[in-house]
Order: sequence, then C-alpha cells, then structure tokens
Amino acid sequence: MIFQRALRRELLSTAGAVFTTLFTIVITVMLIKILGQAAGGKVSSQDVVALIGFQALNYMQVLLILTSFISVLLVVTRSYQDSEMVVWFSAGLSLTRWIKPVLVFGWPLIVLTAVLSFVVTPWANLESAAFIQRFEKREDIARVSPGNFQESAAANRVFFVEGLSDDSTKVKNIFVSTYKNGKNSIVVAREGERVVDADGDTVVLMSKGRRYDGMPNQEDFQMVEFERYGLMMGQQAPIATSDSASRALSTKALLANRTMSNMSELLWRLSLPLMAFTLMLLAVPLSFVNPRAGRSIGLIVALLLYVLYNSTVGIFQAAVMQGKLSFMMAWWPAHFVVLAIAIAMYFWRLNVNSQYHPLLLWAHCRSAIAFKKAGAVKP
Repeated sequence: MIFQRALRRELLSTAGAVFTTLFTIVITVMLIKILGQAAGGKVSSQDVVALIGFQALNYMQVLLILTSFISVLLVVTRSYQDSEMVVWFSAGLSLTRWIKPVLVFGWPLIVLTAVLSFVVTPWANLESAAFIQRFEKREDIARVSPGNFQESAAANRVFFVEGLSDDSTKVKNIFVSTYKNGKNSIVVAREGERVVDADGDTVVLMSKGRRYDGMPNQEDFQMVEFERYGLMMGQQAPIATSDSASRALSTKALLANRTMSNMSELLWRLSLPLMAFTLMLLAVPLSFVNPRAGRSIGLIVALLLYVLYNSTVGIFQAAVMQGKLSFMMAWWPAHFVVLAIAIAMYFWRLNVNSQYHPLLLWAHCRSAIAFKKAGAVKP
C-alpha cells in the first residue's frame, strides 16, 4: 500500500534524525564526564575511548525507546498539522489503520532493544567494571596523573608529580603527604624511581629531597634532607561491592541466583522492550493536535508521560530490590496501565463515522433508553 510505504519512509528518516541528535547529546555528556575522571586520576587515560563505548552501549536501549516514541509522535503530529488526518477521517478510515505500519517500522527497534537489554548491556557493564577495577589495582604511583593531586587507594596519602615517564617508573618533582597515627609527614624530592625489592614490595626511591614531620609550630617538628629515600607503597584498599554488580551479570546468571537485587535488575531488563512496544502504540493517539494550534505542548506532555512511565517502572524495581513486592507482582502493572490508556485513547480518537466510536455508542445507548421509556418496541 502506497500509504504504508510512504509512512515507513517518513518514520525512518525522522528516526535517523532523532537518534543522531540524542546520541550526539549523550556522547558529549559522557565524553566530558569520563575525561574529567581521567584528568582526576580516577580512570586511566588510555581507557577513555573504551569506557565511552561501553557507556554508549549502556544507554543505547533508552535511546532506541526515545527514538521510536518521538519519531511516531513527530510524524503523526505533522499529519494532523498539515490536515492530512482530516482527509483520512473523511475517507471513513480509522486511526487504528496506523497501528500496522507503525509496528512494522518499530519491531526491529523492539527486538534490538531486547537484545541490548538482555545480552549486550550486561557485557558492556562487565567490561567497564573490569577496566575500572584493573586501574584501581595498580600501584599508587602508577595511577598519578602529572600535574594533579592524587589520593592513594588507602586514602592516607596524597601524591603530586610534575612529570611521569612513559612506563610510569620514573617521576620528577615529587610531593607526597602522608597522614598516619595522627601525624602528618611531607616528602618532597627532585626525582624518583619505582622499583620492586627482594620481598616483592613496590618502593619509590627518591633522591635530592627533604622530609618534614609534624607541624612547624610544634616541638616535635623535624626536617631532614636526604640524598636517597625509599617510600613503600601501601597495599590497596579492597574494592567495595554493591548491588550494581547485578548489572554486570548475564540474564542466565540472574535467573540462576534469584536474589532481590538480581530480580530487580531482571525486571528492568524485561521492562525496556515492553516500554518500547507500549510507547509506540500510545504515540499514535497521543499525537492529536489542533491544526490551528502549535504542537509543542503535545510533545511536552508526551515526554512528561515518558518520564512518569520510566519513573513508575523504577519505583516497582526499587520495591522488588527492597523485598516489598515479588517479581511476578511488579513486572506488569505499569505496562498494563499504559497499554490500557493507549487502547482507551484509540477508542476515543476513532473516526466519528465508526460504529465503535464512544460518542456514537453513547448516542445509541441514550436512544435505546429513550425508546424503552416511551414503550417503543425495538425492531
């Protein structure tokens, strides 16, 4: 059908523009955030590109949902704005005739969202966590970013170096502040080298520097000049674990170990393709606008509904994590309500000539009641 082919082409072109815009915004925000973490010594500068890629995969499913929802909204709204829907309804056609071409356009996005949700995103979270943990396990001096103050993994020492060699073994113009047993110690040196002693411990051998112990205005203050001074790197603090580890587990692992945190994560993964499906169905009747009025208000209302929908799913997810609701009682209510609203809006937006239009059904009911009161026999 010519109408369906033209509609699919318009939906595809609009979806491409919407996705490009959203993806550019997300990538820009993530780039600024991860570059800031790299500059602060929280992640390795060599891992920036990989971390951006993993984070992009993590947000891709939400971008696809928004792309499908906004694309259908824009296309159907334009049809109202250009009075094409007036011609459509005048021909005796129903709004439900739009469902098939919209779903034909949207089913690849729904399938891709499901694949990302159940397979790709857990892998991306696992790889991203592995990169961060590998950087956290490096020695303190290897994590220092030249020109920035860096806290040690044990949180009792602050490093600053002006320069660092390519292999992170030699540094120059070193500043180290250590707080231990209620006392502060500061070491400054012109240069240093990282070595491993006979016991396998990492030691920084500094040369041509000074060490200050205590406060200058106290009696126990000491200042020592040295030609060579060895500073042992403290052991790494254990990496804290949290419920976010569930995000890095495969779907099979979530089903094998059905803890509250794992079932909460499973609920979120299942909700994403369902959200993509229900929002596309809701977008068609939600796109109604008066041709003489602007369409900005309708788009704002639609986006607010998406935020409310997403937040409601998040509330049910939190309820499962806290043990207040079971998974079977929490995964469906939000989607059922949105689907019911979509069906109700379809009935309301049906062509007035349709025998199923609510106003026409109400008129038939009133006529039947009037005939009954008048004692008329219905043929």
